[in-house]
Amino acid sequence: MVCFRLAPVPGSGFLLLCLVLGAVSSYALELNLTDSSKATCLYAKWQMNFTIRYETTDMHNKTVTISDLGAATYNGSFCGDDQNGPKIAVQFGSGFSWIVNFTKEASSASTYLVDHISFSYNTNDNTTFPDAKEKGVFTVNYRVALKIPLNEMFRCNSLSTLENSDVVQHYWDVHVQAFVQNGTVSTTEFLCDKDKTITTAVPIIPTTVPSPTKPVVGSYSVVNSNGTCLLATMGLQLNITHDKVASVFNINPNTTNATGSCQPQTALLRLSSSNVKYLDFVFAVKNENRFYLKEVNVTMLLVNGSVYSISNTNLSYWDAPLGSSYMCNKEQTVSVSGAFQINTFDLRVQPFSVTEGKYSTAQECSLDDDTILIPIIVGAGLSGLIIVIVIAYLIGRRKSYAGYQTL
Repeated sequence: MVCFRLAPVPGSGFLLLCLVLGAVSSYALELNLTDSSKATCLYAKWQMNFTIRYETTDMHNKTVTISDLGAATYNGSFCGDDQNGPKIAVQFGSGFSWIVNFTKEASSASTYLVDHISFSYNTNDNTTFPDAKEKGVFTVNYRVALKIPLNEMFRCNSLSTLENSDVVQHYWDVHVQAFVQNGTVSTTEFLCDKDKTITTAVPIIPTTVPSPTKPVVGSYSVVNSNGTCLLATMGLQLNITHDKVASVFNINPNTTNATGSCQPQTALLRLSSSNVKYLDFVFAVKNENRFYLKEVNVTMLLVNGSVYSISNTNLSYWDAPLGSSYMCNKEQTVSVSGAFQINTFDLRVQPFSVTEGKYSTAQECSLDDDTILIPIIVGAGLSGLIIVIVIAYLIGRRKSYAGYQTL
């Protein structure tokens, strides 16, 4: 027998999934699995979402974030028997399924394992995966082998991530106990390593007034088999509004890792750090002769321990000809949504056609273009001169007219 409910994240006040200004919300899944005598044999409560990257028919890469688990079912979940261990099976959305298996350790009578996790998605769903090049059901498997003491509740409020080249899985607020004894869920908690140190962790994002300091400029690059294929130099400042609280977070290049990929029509720069799981900049080619910033995806951990995720796949920034770089020294804002903006400083980026690991000639942004000031200054000067001449002429005529009257 399976008993389950879908509970909203505390403070949300809604029964349905809410997307507020593009920010991804999520729900706590809760499963109370009982045996034939209606005694609890497995209890779990957790939150999760998924980010999937797939290739389209026009050879571009698209990213979709799956966080709407509102119609979840738990068919196939069971307590386990002499041959098989307990299993949680969740189905949601249009063809998504998630399974976690538990096993007892043969070498120990006091512990069990979160053995492996599998996640399946169906790209035949054109609504979720529009223009997917490869159609079908795809499954990713992860060997976890997490050891948990029997008769203890495993707890991990911190963000945990499983990742391969196409799928990123995020878990947080996890509470689970398999092999429940005598139908009673334990009140003793076994903490994950991140939760053991969370009390001494330095706050990640301030919740007071935004910091006025300019971010440090960092240099990032992506390398493939042909050498350096993407270059980026910039200072990054993230502006976040979450639960009516505005925060500013500067990216520190000294503690940030840069990875990515380069394709003929798309290029990816992924920045990650201890609290920013990933900050993706996706570039694309348009009209076969220009490139631009098409997409930004971010998932990060906020100071209150919650996960903040947002994505916009329909941007149009940093436009420049192929074979050149884009440069903007002045402060520039990339508006991903009403709740998330990125301020850039001393920006220079070249996602395609990098030669010998060096930037090509830059196309400057309009903010940097001072040449427009020259005709404005000249025009203003000429206008002023004309006004002075007209005024002098009028004064001269007036004096002349007054002189004739005297005679």
